[in-house]
Amino acid sequence: MHIPVCDTTEQLTVLPFADALEQALRPSPDYDTKQWLYVPNFYAEYRYILGTQGEKPLICVGVNPSTAAPNALDNTLKSVERIALGNGYDSFIMFNVYAQRATRPDDMERTLNPQLHAENMAAFRYALAQTRRGQPAIWAAWGNIIEKRPYLPGCVRDMIAAGQEFGAQWFSAGKRSVKGHPHHPLYLRKDSPLDPFDVSDYLSSVLGAP
Repeated sequence: MHIPVCDTTEQLTVLPFADALEQALRPSPDYDTKQWLYVPNFYAEYRYILGTQGEKPLICVGVNPSTAAPNALDNTLKSVERIALGNGYDSFIMFNVYAQRATRPDDMERTLNPQLHAENMAAFRYALAQTRRGQPAIWAAWGNIIEKRPYLPGCVRDMIAAGQEFGAQWFSAGKRSVKGHPHHPLYLRKDSPLDPFDVSDYLSSVLGAP
């Protein structure tokens, strides 16, 4: 379990994504960088990206990261990988609406850190650019947790804009919640199909964000 030890705005130096990526692409004694993409490449209070290397990744978007790392996927990430491969993708990239690590979303900071969000968006654009075959595919998979903090819908809005720049397609998997939120990856069958997801309509009609 990861419980945040500090407020990222006032007590933490956030490593810019570009710098973290440069380090992450170097050989590592801890894991195979030809297989894994892990940014930053060390355990920190935040994580931009965790995934596998490929030409046709499925970008899965949760709310915020927990403890997973290369060769040590948690149950959520194991499910993400199974569903990605089962739907014809050769890899997966786990991204999150907000980059702060917190196993329990209730422990997330109350106020958005603009710098952390900006660097997270840089990571998202990088993830989108990794698709070399076909259109970037984004799997919305944050569940009801998206309601935990009022700044999260605004982060989703910024992600939609970035996705449009790359011509991305949005999907969900499994039954949506009563409120209309996309299903979390846990407890989904490994052969769960991906369904088209109108994320712009969801943003306005469900999250109530412009």
